[in-house]
Amino acid sequence: MLFKLQVDGIEHIPADGPAILASNHLSFSDSLFLPAGLERRVTFLAKSDYFTGRGLKGWLVAGFMRAVGQVPVDRSGGRASDAALTSGLKILRRGELLGIYPEGTRSPDGKLYRGRTGVARMALEAGVPVIPVAMIGTDKAQPTGQRLPKIMPITVRIGAPLDFSRYQGMEGDRFVLRSITDEIMYELLELSGQEYVDIYASAAKKRFGSVRAKTARVTELGASAQPETPQPKTSPTDPPAMPKAS
Repeated sequence: MLFKLQVDGIEHIPADGPAILASNHLSFSDSLFLPAGLERRVTFLAKSDYFTGRGLKGWLVAGFMRAVGQVPVDRSGGRASDAALTSGLKILRRGELLGIYPEGTRSPDGKLYRGRTGVARMALEAGVPVIPVAMIGTDKAQPTGQRLPKIMPITVRIGAPLDFSRYQGMEGDRFVLRSITDEIMYELLELSGQEYVDIYASAAKKRFGSVRAKTARVTELGASAQPETPQPKTSPTDPPAMPKAS
């Protein structure tokens, strides 16, 4: 009620059975507003850092994440990616809705970045449809670093399910996985109206971080530099000073 949450295309969410909800990722609150607009529970694969914090704050965050249906996964790559895939498949085989952010991390600047192929592997191995979902306004309501969201209208746009059964049995083909992932990202682009950037969001974050570090360093050096005391200049054509008469 406070955020006047509007959900467009809710008829595309199946009443039962498994499906993947593939969403753009603008804000931490995406994982709150998307389930809030649906009748069915959505389970998300969340980075394990949210579950390993220390102290009271860490305990509260971990408890909250579990309460809203988040499952911890290690997103460092390699074997961790296989573990995340296994966790997602377990959720789908239970007949549940699985929420995934194909970009892998939050967008650093509101643009849509290249998708990772894990969503395609899960869709083919589980034999389930992928439902594209676009979050609108969450980046303005709760930018990165802001603790509580600002009260303002939020929109969730849900697209028609994407059926990739024609690729069944080809989950080991990286070209097929890339094609499927790009198709999903194109649908997200159409739903969200974002500008698309064909690099991974994680790479973009590193670039932004590097630029910010360089800017901070230049500012620090500029502030610490002492201005030189100007010295009087003597023109080579000036006549030598004459002694005063006694």
